[in-house]
Amino acid sequence: MSEQTMRAVTVKEFGGPEALTVDRVARPEPLPTEVLVRVHAAGINPVDWKTRAGHGMAGLQTLPLILGWDVSGVVEEVGFGVTTLAPGDEVYAMPWFPRPAGGYAEFVTAPSRQFARKPASLSHVEAAALPLAALTAWQALVDTARVTGGQRVLVHAAAGGVGHLAVQFAKHLGAEVIATAREPRHAWLKELGADETIDYTRQRFEEATGQVDVVIDLIGAADGTDARSVAVARPGGLIVSIPGGVSDALAAAAGQAGVRTSPLLVEPDAAALTAIADLVDSGAVRVEVERTFPLEQAAEAHRLGETNRTRGKLVLEVAQ
Repeated sequence: MSEQTMRAVTVKEFGGPEALTVDRVARPEPLPTEVLVRVHAAGINPVDWKTRAGHGMAGLQTLPLILGWDVSGVVEEVGFGVTTLAPGDEVYAMPWFPRPAGGYAEFVTAPSRQFARKPASLSHVEAAALPLAALTAWQALVDTARVTGGQRVLVHAAAGGVGHLAVQFAKHLGAEVIATAREPRHAWLKELGADETIDYTRQRFEEATGQVDVVIDLIGAADGTDARSVAVARPGGLIVSIPGGVSDALAAAAGQAGVRTSPLLVEPDAAALTAIADLVDSGAVRVEVERTFPLEQAAEAHRLGETNRTRGKLVLEVAQ
């Protein structure tokens, strides 16, 4: 097998899960300040299947495309100028987002300072489930909302990849956490730190929560969740709208109620990944992996993910 090629899941045309095919492609080479990482596992996120279908970050991609932004693996080679990492280091990252990173492959290259050392207590599979979801939750709660102790935080879609980490980060920051999810997930979410849980299929959340300081909205305009969240945000409170930004309906409702809004698109951040790794290794935060798939079953993984019924994350096992 040539060292100049590697296995990768490629998208030649945007479409359904069948658009994902495993091919042999050229192995990347690290430029100065970059590292080459042998990928052991690659996390799967909603932005992956949305992009595959021609939505999500499709406008920033060029076909043929290798999907995937979550990786955990081992540094294989370092480019000129790299001083923070060395071959053999175990690392994890969300490189290049929203530009293509090529995570569904045996190797990736990216700037060394977009990688952080993998949590020592986690396997590569568990670590690969963290970066995009954890950074999204971290940047929403810590950097954007600046949550502090005693505040009340509402997390929509709390059982998903971002949601279950947002619950834990908010609790770690000292907040009272209210989580929306289907009833079978409630006991698990309370184990993670949720103080209250609401089954959104049986009760409208705005009738149950009381006023909150921060809403982490991981649903958006579906069922009017974003605009309905204004009813529970205190005057001066903040709604962080993550899936598609601040809709016109949300902006209008929030403006009338004196509620602040903010869109969020996650960014690579090795310093935050280092802080997150410390929390994981201390036992304060854990990541949930519902199921793993070999690289060759990426299409099946996407089909499962698109049901929006998974608990935590789905991960591709890349290393053979």
